[in-house]
Amino acid sequence: MRKIFGITLGGLQQKIYNLVLIALLLLVGVLAAFSIYQSKQLSEVVNETNVEQQDTISQLSENTMNQVIDSAMVKTNLLQAYIADDMFNDLKTDVATLSNIASELFAHKDLLAKRQPSLPDPANEGKYTAQVLYEEGVDYTSSEYLGIASYMSETMVAMCSTSEYMNNCFIGLSDGTLICVDNIPAAKYDSNGNLTPFPIRERPWYTGAVEAGELCFSGIEYDTYTDNVGIECSAPIYLDGQLIGVVGADLFLNAMADYVDQSSNASGFISVVNNEGQVIFAPENNGVFTVKTSDEASDLRKSDNKDLAEFITAALSGNTGIKLININGKDYFMTGSSISSVGWAVVSFVEKDITHRSTDIMMEEYDRINNKARSKYEDGLSQSLKSTIIAIVLLMFICTGAALILAGRIVRPVEKMTRRIADLSGTDLLFEMDDAYRTGDEIEVLAESFASLSQKTVNFIEQIKTITAEKERIGAELELATKIQADMLPNIFPAFPERPEFDIFASMTPAKEVGGDFYDFFLIDDDHLGMVMADVSGKGVPAALFMMMSKILVNNYALMGGSPARVLEQVNTQVCKNNDEEMFVTVWLGILDLTTGNVIAANAGHEYPMIRKANGEFEIYKDKHGFVIGGMEGMRYKDYEFTIEKGGALFLYTDGVPEATNSENELFGTDRMIEALNKDPNAAPKILLQNIKASVDEFVGDAPQFDDLTMLCVKLLM
Repeated sequence: MRKIFGITLGGLQQKIYNLVLIALLLLVGVLAAFSIYQSKQLSEVVNETNVEQQDTISQLSENTMNQVIDSAMVKTNLLQAYIADDMFNDLKTDVATLSNIASELFAHKDLLAKRQPSLPDPANEGKYTAQVLYEEGVDYTSSEYLGIASYMSETMVAMCSTSEYMNNCFIGLSDGTLICVDNIPAAKYDSNGNLTPFPIRERPWYTGAVEAGELCFSGIEYDTYTDNVGIECSAPIYLDGQLIGVVGADLFLNAMADYVDQSSNASGFISVVNNEGQVIFAPENNGVFTVKTSDEASDLRKSDNKDLAEFITAALSGNTGIKLININGKDYFMTGSSISSVGWAVVSFVEKDITHRSTDIMMEEYDRINNKARSKYEDGLSQSLKSTIIAIVLLMFICTGAALILAGRIVRPVEKMTRRIADLSGTDLLFEMDDAYRTGDEIEVLAESFASLSQKTVNFIEQIKTITAEKERIGAELELATKIQADMLPNIFPAFPERPEFDIFASMTPAKEVGGDFYDFFLIDDDHLGMVMADVSGKGVPAALFMMMSKILVNNYALMGGSPARVLEQVNTQVCKNNDEEMFVTVWLGILDLTTGNVIAANAGHEYPMIRKANGEFEIYKDKHGFVIGGMEGMRYKDYEFTIEKGGALFLYTDGVPEATNSENELFGTDRMIEALNKDPNAAPKILLQNIKASVDEFVGDAPQFDDLTMLCVKLLM
């Protein structure tokens, strides 16, 4: 390469200059050609563009409006259905609570002294109180159940006082008496001051609950004592198969009716359809639906308008999305959402023609603006071409000089940097900054990157040495921890060669160097064998430390005597005292009487044991689980018993066996585990565990072991 006038021919400097010069020439040529072509084609392009833009704007406007309607209507309709459904579900929850309380009271009625309820007192007007009502000819003072039902008074008063939706609640008894809670006691009396009889067993809420045999909603009804429109939720109460009465509550729907009336506007409205397909709420004069009484209203699911009938049917089952339906000669966008708790639906309407009026207005305004803009563009284009030619000539001179200066500024520090990098070798790996590299641009950044990289390389080599030594130390410690943990568990088999009446074998395969599972077995005395299977939360060293502490505690307390439940309670107390890390362990603890085969056991959140009868197959034994050890102080556990027959066996395991996972994220599962056990159910414990381990390994294949695999099996021989 040679230098002429300060430019290295064939070098980077010449290439940069050539690149800039070629780019300028191409730019000038393209701009000139484009300007000529643009001038000739401007009129045609503008006209074609105007037509296309009008079509596009019209289509986009219509699509956008449809999307807005789709999003807004569906979301709003879903929200209204959700609010209504939440209101009805709250009422169902309250009635279910009253039903449970009533069932408990009547189940223990022999333990309760009967309370005398009170008649409605007009002095309590406006205050929620419990009041007695009864049917004509019924003596409420001789009611068998009224005195027991009175115990619900305080609960019902509190429920009505705090509920956002409930207007009153009640329990009507099969003997024609009733306790109700509301705040209008004066309405219960006629003009002569006499208490009005109340036909309890004829009311729809009573007959409907008895007929359904479970919690249900009534239809729309007018309240007996007010003009309010409402719905009632009720549930029957049985004692030993005999109907005692019905509990229920009223929900006034005035707010829903008012909201529907107020929803009507110039473009649409909201209505409510019941589970019979009848319109129960709709604004007056809406042009589509007319609200009629239930005996006059028609079922819209059977409408002659097939699209409307299918839409209403779908709305009562779920969310319909937006549908375009023609009703009475007009197209409407409609969406429906079910109120699943009562089987109703909320339906919203928007008239299609009204939604597209904005598009026509937009197109008129677009034409006006486009014509004005085209005129200004044509006037400015001529002046712009002249200015562009002058600017291009000046730009050519300026850029040519700048290219020469820039090329030299870039190349010199790069050449020096290249020589220094080429000299790096051996122990001289440090690239240092030089004033020649401080150009204030990417070259300086590149030099700083090289300097930083070389420094990091030197540091990295030193760190690799340190990390390698530390890794070797940690590996040695983990290997020792694995051995210590294995030594902590019984690992010499046969474990009790002097005891021919039973055979026992256990194994643990940790997922990491050390595991959180553990097993244990030990003779409490000559006739009793203690057996433990446990799984600590987490994995690795923390779980292993927690495992060792838990094993020692279980072993020590078991050897001190006491039932398995008592041992677990004592261990839980000790673990919870200093459990700042909030770890826990599931434990199955059993004590086997070697003379009878009887097992007393307790389960703290562990897997179900597997039991095999003599000459039978292994079956899962679903015991009752207590809470995990370390989860909460003061927990209590329960003992339970079962028997291992002579020739029978007991198999214990941790969740690492059924939850072993293959490469397709499929679990090994309890069924496969039982199948593996029963391949040779009469085999010795060691063979049984080997069979299961082989089945798990075959199922998992090349997938990594996810959890510790721990198993124990004991078999009674004589």
